[in-house]
Amino acid sequence: MSSTPPLALFVGVAGLRLTADEAAFLRDANPLGLFLFRRNLEEPEQTRWLTAEFREAVGRADAPVFIDQEGGRVQRLDNGRWPSFRSLGAFGALARRDLELGKRALRLSTQAMGSLMAELTIDSGTTPVIDLARRDTHDVIGQRAFGDDPDLVAVMGREIVDGMLEVGELPVIKHIPGYGRVAVDPHFDCPVVDATLEDLRGSDFRPFVALRDCPWAMVAHLIFTQIDPERAASVSPVLCRLIRDELGYDGVLITDCLSMEALEGSVASRVGGALAAGYDIALYSKGDMPANIEAAGAARPLGAASLARIARAEARRGALRVDVPAVHAEVERIFRESGIA
Repeated sequence: MSSTPPLALFVGVAGLRLTADEAAFLRDANPLGLFLFRRNLEEPEQTRWLTAEFREAVGRADAPVFIDQEGGRVQRLDNGRWPSFRSLGAFGALARRDLELGKRALRLSTQAMGSLMAELTIDSGTTPVIDLARRDTHDVIGQRAFGDDPDLVAVMGREIVDGMLEVGELPVIKHIPGYGRVAVDPHFDCPVVDATLEDLRGSDFRPFVALRDCPWAMVAHLIFTQIDPERAASVSPVLCRLIRDELGYDGVLITDCLSMEALEGSVASRVGGALAAGYDIALYSKGDMPANIEAAGAARPLGAASLARIARAEARRGALRVDVPAVHAEVERIFRESGIA
């Protein structure tokens, strides 16, 4: 194994097992992590094989593997072989009716989801979403979020942060500094937000400040015209400094996927721009080899500060495991008895 730190990069792969070309690329480039999608997840044994192949290729038994597993419409373990988890919006609705019951149900669901991922040797479901979901927020957020009350969002987000850490998973707050005012889907266009810094401080930023001790955060693709009118947050040094200095966040910062159409330019310019802005890790998870090679060519090895943040996050991971079917059934019982569908 090389003594050079891994690249500040997460990549994707095409299918259920590594191809020879993918294994060779991973061995030579040594990206920090792997981001999986539905295309990579068929059943438990196959999933564990794929994560093991990735870690063998990069020569690091602790190399991180992430997926999107929030619950609701964003859960990659959804082909019928695994339990289906409720959306954060559903837990927000329960909490508005009975806060303590909502918190309890969410903690249980988090422990079950986290234990399931731990069994699959996946390190994170990149959750919780702590963006605000307003009446006019684009549906790209919608039921992925708890609601529009910053205080409730922070309280419920805390249940996921702490619950995931309990079961040894890495919580990732997203999408810092907030998609709560977006009117377009950043997968297809770049959202532009004209809100003043004062308004953002009083609402959108508040959950991220409250959960600034979360070990990882994912950075949004959107332009705040009153902060940096030229660059999306994920490639903006101005926004990176705001996240670090004003929001007080000193955990690991990974970008949202840089293949999204919110950004312009080549793969290399996006990856290089995100890292030059000051973020710890660039995410390019589309999974095709030419893009992976270009992304790796633009990335740099992780620096000392980023490695220290990653180490601090690792040190916080617990070892609790729960009976996933039993705990999941208890959560469903709570919802049935509450009358929330």
